[in-house]
Amino acid sequence: MEQGIAQAAQMSLEESILTRRSVRGFLDKPVPQDVLNKVFGIAQHAPSNCNIQPWIVLVASGEARDRIRTRLIEAVTSSVPSVSDFDYPDKFEGEYRRRQVECAVAMYKKMGIARDDIAGRARASLRNFELFDAPHVLFIGMHKDFGATVAIDVGMYVQSLMLAMTAHGISSCAQASMRHYPNIVREEFPGNEDTRILCGMSFGYEDPEVAANATRTTRDDISACVTFIEE
Repeated sequence: MEQGIAQAAQMSLEESILTRRSVRGFLDKPVPQDVLNKVFGIAQHAPSNCNIQPWIVLVASGEARDRIRTRLIEAVTSSVPSVSDFDYPDKFEGEYRRRQVECAVAMYKKMGIARDDIAGRARASLRNFELFDAPHVLFIGMHKDFGATVAIDVGMYVQSLMLAMTAHGISSCAQASMRHYPNIVREEFPGNEDTRILCGMSFGYEDPEVAANATRTTRDDISACVTFIEE
């Protein structure tokens, strides 16, 4: 195992949470299978209602990743309509919208994309479906009979997985965009006809030369989200 990975594995939980971030540019360097086995094994310990472990995780690397990437790019550039398995908000309002805009402004600024640069923004959006050049992509779903309460369990798995990756020197980007063409995913992973896709994730080793990776976002004070009462 590489020295950098061995050192990263000693990262504390607090360090993993505080240093994890969305990476949007990766090196052409696959993660060794033994390291993948370890981080996915750690994530498997995520909590779930009655320990049902409802997450279905579909991982593509190598030629499979290349094929899926090509199909996603073709769907987007050919304006194939998105058909998500679940309903999602069309837009955010109020404080949620403010945070969304602040994130976008920070990222586009690092990428040198002006607000009125429509072509530049389109290229940035397409990068999602290019998987940010990551050597690996995964799709996370659950059985078609499950709803929002079980999706919470899957969300806890996603966080556990990203923190395990961070602790082992692996960068990631959770992507809502990977839900747009679930039929492609089911076709590429036979036997998952009853799986409904919630999101996806590109992951691998960060390319520090990619401008978008210099983006840093902020967090509101806990008072914006947390209420304490004693009486």
